[in-house]
Amino acid sequence: MNSHPPLTLFLPDDTATDRLARRLATLAQPGMTLLLEGGIGAGKTHFSRAFIRQRLGAEVDVPSPTYTLVQTYEDPRGDIWHADLYRLGHPDEVAELGLISAFETAICLVEWPDRLGDQTPPDALRIAFRPEGEGRLAMLDFGKRDDLRGAFMALDA
Repeated sequence: MNSHPPLTLFLPDDTATDRLARRLATLAQPGMTLLLEGGIGAGKTHFSRAFIRQRLGAEVDVPSPTYTLVQTYEDPRGDIWHADLYRLGHPDEVAELGLISAFETAICLVEWPDRLGDQTPPDALRIAFRPEGEGRLAMLDFGKRDDLRGAFMALDA
C-alpha cells in the first residue's frame, strides 16, 4: 500500500493543466488507469483532452464522452479509453461498457470514478481536481504506482 500522501500541485491556468496531462501521457502504458475526480468544471475533461492530444496529435478531435459514456482512440502505443461515468445508472453497467477488459489492456481515463463501485482498479492513479483561486489544485495519489512520483516532484506547473 502507498505510504506517501498525495502530491499536490497548484495549476494556475489551463496551460499548467496541459503540462501535467502531457507529462502523464508520456509515461502512460497499457493497463494504466487514471481516475479523474472533481466537480463539474473542475478540469477533468480539459486534462483528458490534453492527455489524448499529447499521444495522438494536437489536431485530434476529443469530444466529451458525457453522452456516449466512452470514447476510444487508437494509439499504436496502447489504445486510450476516455470514460465519463456521470450518467452511469449502476456500477454493474461498467462491464457492459467494456471497461473491465479495458482496464487491463488500454490506457483508461475515467471521469466520475466514484460510479465504478467495487469495479475500481486497485492499481489506479487518482487525480483529484479542485478549484483554487484563479486556477486549480491537482492532488495526485499514485497508490501502487508510486514509482511515478519522481516524474512530478519537480514539475514546474
